[in-house]
Amino acid sequence: MHPNPLFHSDDRAMIEAMIAQVGVGTVFGQTRTGPCAARTPLIVHGAGRLQYHLAKSNPLVDGLDGGSALVTVDGPDGYISPRWYAKRDTVPTWNYVSVEAVGTVRKLDDDELEAFLHQLIDMHENRLGGDRWDASEAGTGTWDRLFGGIAGFELQVEAYRPTIKLSQDKPAEVRRHIAAGLEASGQHDLAAAMIEAGA
Repeated sequence: MHPNPLFHSDDRAMIEAMIAQVGVGTVFGQTRTGPCAARTPLIVHGAGRLQYHLAKSNPLVDGLDGGSALVTVDGPDGYISPRWYAKRDTVPTWNYVSVEAVGTVRKLDDDELEAFLHQLIDMHENRLGGDRWDASEAGTGTWDRLFGGIAGFELQVEAYRPTIKLSQDKPAEVRRHIAAGLEASGQHDLAAAMIEAGA
C-alpha cells in the first residue's frame, strides 16, 4: 500500500466492484518452507468475503484454513513519462490501482466449492457473450477428476488497503495531459481510470 493517504479510499463498494471486475488475484501466505504466493481466479461472495481455489498440491493449502492471508488484486497500471508535463523538470513515476485484502481464511466444503466454480464460470462466460460454454460439457468423469485436485477457500476480509494512484497530487490540467499521453500510447484502461477519477 502506498504511504500517501491521498491515494487511499474507504469506499468498500467501489473496492469490491473493482475486485469483481478484475476477477483474479494473488494469495500470499506463510508455509513450512517460507512465504508463498499463488495467482488464482476469485469472486466477491457477499460484502467482505473473497472466494478462490488452489491446487491441493500448492504449498499454501496446508496452512490456510483458520489462518490469516493477504490477497492482492491489481487494476490498470503504467509508466508516467515527464514528457506529458508542461514542465519536464521532474522524474518519471508509475500510476496504478491495487487492493490488498487481509483477513482470516476458511476452507470451503465440497458443496460451497462446487457453487463457487459454477458462479466463476457463469461470470466469465457471460462476459465473453456469444456461444457460452457450460460446465456440463466437461462430462462427469472429467469434472470429478479435476474437482478432486483443488481446494476452495474464503477470505473473511478484516481490512482492505487500496492504492489508487492516479496523479491526484497533480493539478487537473496536468492529469488531463497525462491521460491523453496514456491514451495515445495505447494504455486505454489506465487513461480511462484517470479520467474517471478526475470526474
